[in-house]
Amino acid sequence: MPAPQCASCHKARAALRRPRSGQALCGTCFCAAFEAEVLHTVVAGRLLPPGAVVAVGASGGKDSTVLAHVLRELAPRLGISLQLVAVDEGIGGYRDAALAAVRRQAARWELPLTIVAYADLFGGWTMDAVARSTAGSGRSRSCCTFCGVLRRRALEEGARLVGATHVVTGHNADDMAETVLMNFLRGDAGRLARGGGLGSPGEGGALPRCRPLQLASQKEVVLYAHFRRLDYFSEECVYAPEAFRGHARDLLKLLEAARPSAVLDLVHSAERLALAPAARPPPAGACSRCGALASRALCQACALLDGLDRGRPRLAIGKGSRGRDEVGPPGAPRERKQVGTPASEAVPTF
Repeated sequence: MPAPQCASCHKARAALRRPRSGQALCGTCFCAAFEAEVLHTVVAGRLLPPGAVVAVGASGGKDSTVLAHVLRELAPRLGISLQLVAVDEGIGGYRDAALAAVRRQAARWELPLTIVAYADLFGGWTMDAVARSTAGSGRSRSCCTFCGVLRRRALEEGARLVGATHVVTGHNADDMAETVLMNFLRGDAGRLARGGGLGSPGEGGALPRCRPLQLASQKEVVLYAHFRRLDYFSEECVYAPEAFRGHARDLLKLLEAARPSAVLDLVHSAERLALAPAARPPPAGACSRCGALASRALCQACALLDGLDRGRPRLAIGKGSRGRDEVGPPGAPRERKQVGTPASEAVPTF
């Protein structure tokens, strides 16, 4: 049976049916529709004002690759400039290949690229070193917890390094739905209440962040990369199989099979959640060590690093406050360099 005509241009044969709407489109019309939807998300949400210098978190994977390509196409209409910022987490046998993909993208698209490394930012700690440190503590499955917190801080510092006014990341609808599920399953009311919207406005001196692909399904992100013939790195991180997120992903697939709208329903549910006054966290202050926004004496990044330095990584990732509030005894043998003074690798503009 021949493919139907494209429902948009009525000329070419349809190459796909959109997963949510079932609309039959050719590859060219699908890509145009995808870009128009991202443009609407950015404009309607007032995410990136004209004149913004936007740091794109570039990992080399499909999501950040699609995000960078789409924003590059939309940049003249939005009046923004782009900077690629990549993070080297120090994962042997994995990150080098991903960074190679980012460098190829930067060269092909003529976008400036800056790479910041955990080892430079965090006193020599890399993810491989974190994994070795937690291996005997019963916390080896929490590598993604460490990496998520440290990566967020590293991206912020890289964005400041290039003079960015905004940070964008490639989280898609499936990613956000998984996060909502994870927070429900962990009973993390604070994160649930903060998880709505398309980003954060930038509190306590932090740069504004947003997720322009948040309403795009993972399937359509992959389809866009396919039709645009984008070069990206597709291997899974070596630490990902042990992550709790994998269980949320499996559950989400089952939910989506039973109810196709489950992904977006979860994403939108987070926008409507509100905590009762008694359950609201205290107002955020400043980290006593690095000055970043924090709800305790130490921000998440400094708490994790402090636990690692003291050989007690489990204290920093428990549910209680003990690990966050302990900053080491008086006269501790060494003072950590402030987070945020990287010796980064700056890649020249191509």
